[in-house]
Amino acid sequence: MISPLPAFLIGLASGAVLAALAAARSLRRRATRTLEAERRAQASERLAELGSMTSGLAHEIKNPLSTLNLNAQLLREDILDSNLPEETRAAVTRRVDALARETLRLKDILSDFLQFAGRMRLDPQPRDLRELISELVDFFQPQADRAGVLLRVDVPGVPVTARVDAGLLKQALLNLAINAVQAMTPAGHAPSGERRGELMFRLELDSTGDEARLSVIDQGPGIPEERRATIFRPYASTKPGGSGLGLATTRRIIEEHGGSITLYNGPSGSACFTLRLPLGGPPPRTES
Repeated sequence: MISPLPAFLIGLASGAVLAALAAARSLRRRATRTLEAERRAQASERLAELGSMTSGLAHEIKNPLSTLNLNAQLLREDILDSNLPEETRAAVTRRVDALARETLRLKDILSDFLQFAGRMRLDPQPRDLRELISELVDFFQPQADRAGVLLRVDVPGVPVTARVDAGLLKQALLNLAINAVQAMTPAGHAPSGERRGELMFRLELDSTGDEARLSVIDQGPGIPEERRATIFRPYASTKPGGSGLGLATTRRIIEEHGGSITLYNGPSGSACFTLRLPLGGPPPRTES
């Protein structure tokens, strides 16, 4: 028979061993979490360094492009004032014009990249989203008219106030509107009076009243299934001359507001981009 004291000591020792094992497991878990946090911090630092480097490189490339474009314009004027034969002068002028166009296109691509890669600083203010849509439609109306696209607006009869950066949100909607019009009029401007389709901006409140749904709906051919998984990625554009950053920038703007963007195809092939925005505004940014 085991005496009570040794049994007590055995039980105490067993409890101590179990406690030590539990403490060791806790320390291992804590060490693992710390290591993972350090790895994430190092990865974030590397990405920040890479972003800073690529942005600096883009700036270094962009600045000389302005000089190059200016010299192309001056060269064009010199060619037009020269005594070259008319046929030669016209051929050289076309080449200089092509150089100037490509220079401006590259400059625009770099500008889009710098905007996408740089840090967005939102200035969220209370805005009635109905007014914001109205301002965008007024601005975009001439371009839609030239393309033969009818703009329509479907908004509630009461204010839908959200804390948003109005400039950035209008830019996100403008990117969607431009893509929609180009999808409906791939050949460019429509003949006078000809209607090529409709583009609708629809604003709704969700059932909880905490979120606004803003949809941009066109009557184009829709988005092919094989492109839907990559359409919001940078440089995924298939449009000739496109920068490939329009939809990627739109998604980033919406996500910076704490929202999301979803693509749906209608039964007739039309595309519908739905933006979900919290009425309370973007979540507070955590500084690293």
